[in-house]
Amino acid sequence: MSGLLLMRVPLRQLLLRKEAYIYYIFLLVLVLFAVLLHDTAFLSFDNFMNIIRQTTPITVMAVALSFALAVGHIDLSIGAVVAVSALVSALLLQNFGIPVAVCGALAVGGLVGLVNGLLTEKLQVSSLLITLGSMSVLAGFARQLTNLESVPIINQDFNFMFGGGDVLGIPVLLLWTLGIAALGYLVLNKLRFGRHLLAVGGSPNAARAMGIQLQRTRVYALMISACGAALAGLLYAGRLQGARYTLGEADLLTVIAAVAIGGTSLFGGRACIVGAVLGSWLMGMINNGLILSGFSTNEQMVARGVILILAVAIGVKESKNG
Repeated sequence: MSGLLLMRVPLRQLLLRKEAYIYYIFLLVLVLFAVLLHDTAFLSFDNFMNIIRQTTPITVMAVALSFALAVGHIDLSIGAVVAVSALVSALLLQNFGIPVAVCGALAVGGLVGLVNGLLTEKLQVSSLLITLGSMSVLAGFARQLTNLESVPIINQDFNFMFGGGDVLGIPVLLLWTLGIAALGYLVLNKLRFGRHLLAVGGSPNAARAMGIQLQRTRVYALMISACGAALAGLLYAGRLQGARYTLGEADLLTVIAAVAIGGTSLFGGRACIVGAVLGSWLMGMINNGLILSGFSTNEQMVARGVILILAVAIGVKESKNG
């Protein structure tokens, strides 16, 4: 009996936290679609696995973007990084092995994040403007890289590792989701580096007084964000067995909505990795439910825009209250 009481206390504390609204929203949307789509395959196990497969790149980007937001930066270039990294990996696979292709793709993310961070910090310009510019440069580069042509990936080992495989009946993409989420949670909540990120975003003056290198920490945060986008590019390439310049171009709003709904502040100082994962799954579930409900692509875009506005409103309100 006492053991049950001890379990109830942490659970009650979890459900009463400010960020707990993501759990309620998730359950509410799940129940809503379960009722409205009771005569479809919405509640089937295969459908939920399909949602997770489709949203894994979004989840990875959401977790990585949480690090940039934690220090008060925003990264608008992540969608373009997805396309370039996927194309680079596909091209490298044609003449080299998987390690070279993976390292090449991740190097693209690291380099873009480094440039974004250095320009933002050295020029003292908003990261929104810097990453908006780099987004345009990378989008043009992705189109030029293969002349608007798709690059197929016939390496079955790569496709297995980054999208199409199952391990003991568990989709590889689910393992990627859980692994990245666990790593992000560990770094942000258990390591000194994570505490430094939150300190820089929450109170720069106090962080400086503690001896934290503000500029270096912010640069690292943007590098993590871009590397997460590069990994998402690999996951897209593996699942689709090919790369194209359009990969990731429509993901930015979805990723921002996922992290904002999940409890990460858009203004720095607070990040929630579990919330980012649930937020991305929520966006995937909404998209899946809208498709099963017969909504057109245009109507789905309107719905995602409304969700983004609500997510930003929630983020602003929580920032003012916090």
